[in-house]
Amino acid sequence: MSSHRPKITVVGAGNVGASCASWMAERDLGDIVLLDIPATKDMPKGKALDMLQVGPISGYNSHLVGTTDYADTANSDVCVITAGVPRKPGMSREDLVAINQGIVADVTKKIVATSPNVILIVVTNPLDTMCYVAYKSSGLPKHRVIGQAGVLDSARMRAFLAQAADVAVQNVTASVIGGHGDEMVPLVRYCNIAGIPITNILKAEQVTAIVDRTRKGGGELVNLLGVSAWLAPGAAAGSMVEAIVKDSKLVVPSSCFLDGEYGLKDMYFGVYSKLSRKGLEQIIEVPLNDEEMAMVKKSADLIKETMKALK
Repeated sequence: MSSHRPKITVVGAGNVGASCASWMAERDLGDIVLLDIPATKDMPKGKALDMLQVGPISGYNSHLVGTTDYADTANSDVCVITAGVPRKPGMSREDLVAINQGIVADVTKKIVATSPNVILIVVTNPLDTMCYVAYKSSGLPKHRVIGQAGVLDSARMRAFLAQAADVAVQNVTASVIGGHGDEMVPLVRYCNIAGIPITNILKAEQVTAIVDRTRKGGGELVNLLGVSAWLAPGAAAGSMVEAIVKDSKLVVPSSCFLDGEYGLKDMYFGVYSKLSRKGLEQIIEVPLNDEEMAMVKKSADLIKETMKALK
């Protein structure tokens, strides 16, 4: 990454993309391009202009532009891909995969064409499968294509644990790996409050309920809102961008291309990752017991099933 202000593109100016851009602007992470190809072609310009005008109030100097033209994204350091359609009632996973595969492949090729050094963070669902599509379409090395899921899932779990234990969220560490879906793998053994295992503080049934609520976290919000959540997902993707542009070596779960880790190959799966200016600097493989490995296998099988729908 060069010495200039980082250039960050967000593709998809819907709820998640716009809230991600807003979160990053608030932290002055760099200059932000919000790209979308919407029905009303000036919508991305309007959202970016609205955020630009928050600057004097919040005290940030991020330069924001909205566009429908990929030429404006040239030389991006990082690109967050939120473009795609959400799963609608009556739509099979196969239908969703087919539509979003086309969108993600197209976006990826257009971004990489003018930003050959870009690091991609994929947010589009089904997440792990769309990461694979972006990786294959981009021709980029695996350390420059990662997916946002575990940051969000862990944040949800941390929020629930902090609430249950009545402690500051900063004290809570939660570990959620695996696929982004109902078979995600919350590693209770690795969760703690100020270093104290959560099982020493919360009752077993409380922990079980929190694990279940974390797994169904996305669905709970869809039921309440009528659409997918956007504030926490946007912030989660923004926090990964922050770790990359600041070269902070932040260790978080993210969806990474695996080549033998946990016995898994040629697929994207949520694992502990160290994020830096390189993108994915390192995958940190943690020792798992038989029960945890069984959950990992179940989660991986579900992703493999979804990947079968790829054309």
